Amino acid sequence: MIRRLPALCAVALLTSGCANTFTVPSWVPWLGAPSHAAAPTPPPPSPTSTPVGEKVETAKPGDVRMRPFEETDDALSDRVIAVVNNDAITLAELQESVATRRTEARQQQRDFADDAALQDSLNQLIEFRLQIQEADREKITVDDNEVNEEFNERIKRYGIKNEEEFEKVIRAQGITAESIKKRLRESLKVQKLVRRKVALRVSVTDAEITQYIEENRDKLETGLSYHARHILIVPDSDSDTGWETARIRADMLRTQVVQGADFADVAKQHSKDATAKDGGDLGTLKRGELSQDVEGAILALKVEEVSPPFKSALGYHVFKLEAKESLDGEGMARIRQQIRDILFREKYDTRLEVWLKEIRRRAIIEVRL
Repeated sequence: MIRRLPALCAVALLTSGCANTFTVPSWVPWLGAPSHAAAPTPPPPSPTSTPVGEKVETAKPGDVRMRPFEETDDALSDRVIAVVNNDAITLAELQESVATRRTEARQQQRDFADDAALQDSLNQLIEFRLQIQEADREKITVDDNEVNEEFNERIKRYGIKNEEEFEKVIRAQGITAESIKKRLRESLKVQKLVRRKVALRVSVTDAEITQYIEENRDKLETGLSYHARHILIVPDSDSDTGWETARIRADMLRTQVVQGADFADVAKQHSKDATAKDGGDLGTLKRGELSQDVEGAILALKVEEVSPPFKSALGYHVFKLEAKESLDGEGMARIRQQIRDILFREKYDTRLEVWLKEIRRRAIIEVRL
C-alpha cells in the first residue's frame, strides 16, 4: 500500500559543478504534504452506513476509532487516513514519512520493516498534529528570522552554500523552499511548546545528584581511568631461591627509583615485560581491565608513588601510578554534571510521556487504515 515517493528519495547532483551528490535530508519533514491547516475536512459518513433506527455512538475525547478505507479511495494519495480533532492526515503524508525512515535506515545500515515503520510513522504524525494544535491554543508563534536562521543552519550542514543553490536542487524534485520552511516553522513551534510544557518544569537538585552518587559509587568508579607503569623481574628458576632473588632485585630497582632514578629508564634496562621498550608504560586503563589483585595494588598507590615488589604468577612487579581519575576534585565536578544530565533526561522523558498522554486523552482520533 505504501508507495515510494521520488521527491524524498531522489538523488540530485549539486549545481556547483562538483561531483558531490545531495539527498533530501531527513530534517525536511513530510515534503509536499498539505499543511494541517489546509487539510481537507473528512467526508461525513454515508447515510446508508448506519441501519435505520440504530443509534450512532458519539466519539468521546480519548477515543481512537478505527474505520476501514472505502474501496473507491484506494488509488488516491490524498485520501484521509486519520482525523485528529477534525484535522486530517493524508496518505501522502504517511507515505513520505515512511519513505524518510526507509532512507535513514539505508544510510545507517539498519534493518527496516515496512509494517513497523507504518505504525510508528502514523503515531508520530498524530502526536505531531496534536502538539501543533496545542501550540496554536497556547498562541505560540515563530517569526521569520527564527525560521530563516534554522533553515540556513541546516542546509549548511549538508554542504549547500546558500538558499539559492538549495532551491535549485529541490526544485528539480518538485519541492519548494517555502514548503520546507513551513514545516520548519511548525517544528520550531512544537519545540517552544515542549520547552514550555515539559523542559521548564523539570529540575534536578544537588541532593538528588548526591544520592545518585552514593547509590552508584561502585558503578561510577568502574568508569574511571588510571595510568600506570611497571617493571617486571622474572625468576631465573622456579625455586624458592629463584623467587627470592627476583624479589631482592625488584626491591633494589625500586630503591633506585625512590632515590631519584627515572622509572622509565630503569624499566627499559631491567624489565622483562614487552612494555620495557616503552619505559614500562601500561597506558591508560579502565578499572576492571587488569586482574583484581594487580589493579588493587596499583590503585592503592598515590599519584607518583612507587609500589613495593608485588608477586604475580609471572614474577615480581614494581608499579608506579602516573595518574588516576577519582570522584573528587575536578573529576567530581565533571561527574556531577554528567549525572545532572542523566537525571534531567529521565525526568524529561517521563514528563513528556505523561504530557503526550494527557493531550491525547483530550483528543478525538479516528484512524482509517
